Amino acid sequence: MRRPELPLILACCALLLAACSKSPTVKPVKIRGTEQVAPVYRVQDGPETKRRVRVRDILSLAAQRLAAGDVEAAGREAARALKLDPASAEAHTLLAAVATAQGRDQAAGEHYRRAAELAPDRGEMLNNYGAWLCANGYPAESLVWFDRALVTPGYASPAAALANAGGCALRSGQLERAVHDLRAAIELDPVNAYALASLAEYEFRQGRYLQARAFVERRLAAAPADASVLQLAADIEQRLGDGVAASRYLQRLRTEFPQAASANSGGNQQ
Repeated sequence: MRRPELPLILACCALLLAACSKSPTVKPVKIRGTEQVAPVYRVQDGPETKRRVRVRDILSLAAQRLAAGDVEAAGREAARALKLDPASAEAHTLLAAVATAQGRDQAAGEHYRRAAELAPDRGEMLNNYGAWLCANGYPAESLVWFDRALVTPGYASPAAALANAGGCALRSGQLERAVHDLRAAIELDPVNAYALASLAEYEFRQGRYLQARAFVERRLAAAPADASVLQLAADIEQRLGDGVAASRYLQRLRTEFPQAASANSGGNQQ
């Protein structure tokens, strides 16, 4: 099963709390063309500014640790940041990513939910929680969160939320909405891998195998393959009667994802 997109896990830490780490200097001013010499002084950062800068720096370190694969260290740093700032949506998002990497899906969901509650005006946080809901058995409930993300002013990733909404509508049987949202997603982002894979699955379910093949080929050209898309491609070719092409996809599945190939040895159940 394909997982919805989480476009903002590490990226959120690139946009941390804005805080000035340099003390500004007041410059002399000019009045009627003549420079008025004023005393130069420095404005010292207050405790709150220093705290925000500290949280930002710790989160940046946590994101670096997570990107490097040091999940335990990332978790420790993110927890430090959250202790300093319990209202940090970024800290909760990083802790969710850590929990996911550790296989603690319920804990991840709690952190994604809290991040969305703390930052209801940030579409990426709402999308993340919706993606978690969909991936963990609540596809219909997830749609509310994608809808909220899409109406958030300034949301930079509407294609991701639309793709997620379409894929999760497909899972919940809301086919009309699924097609609408998925096509809207690829209009905004023609190489959105999740939208293309979901449209391929939709066409396959409808028995339109040539259209399904076209979408799965676009999906494979857009991003590295995963096990589910290779299995789907093989199923499509089998329905089209091209056993050679189906065998090629199955061979890739066995080579690139041996555990998934073993689990799906009975074929993809639609």
